[in-house]
Amino acid sequence: MLNIGGLNHGVVIDHIAAGGAMKIYEYLNLEKLDCSVAIIKNAKSNKMGKKDIIKIEGPIQVDLDMLGVLDPNLTLDLIEDGKIIEKRNPNLPQQVTGIIRCKNPRCITSIEQELPHRFRLTNKEKGIYRCIYCEQAYKH
Repeated sequence: MLNIGGLNHGVVIDHIAAGGAMKIYEYLNLEKLDCSVAIIKNAKSNKMGKKDIIKIEGPIQVDLDMLGVLDPNLTLDLIEDGKIIEKRNPNLPQQVTGIIRCKNPRCITSIEQELPHRFRLTNKEKGIYRCIYCEQAYKH
């Protein structure tokens, strides 16, 4: 069994779908932080079968709702003095910019490279977002 030490102060992003940790790592620009970051991939999970976990030592401001766009089932545990002081689940935001990309090759965002990729939530239950320019669906 793999054992990664506990955190004294920081954040644990848990219940990430297996294989999804690197996308969250990149979105949060964790390579630029001057703190310890542990990525656990394919950890055993009774609920999910396999999951990814990211542990971040030190202070970080995380917009949890934006992380929910990447994985709506993740949880965020805030750690202080070695104890979980708060557990949070994301609420999907109504609109997102620059997190997900439109896959439609005919979309204006493919032609106008500097145009931001913007999506609005069209089905909260299924987590479906649509591009505001071409209506292309994005689903987890």
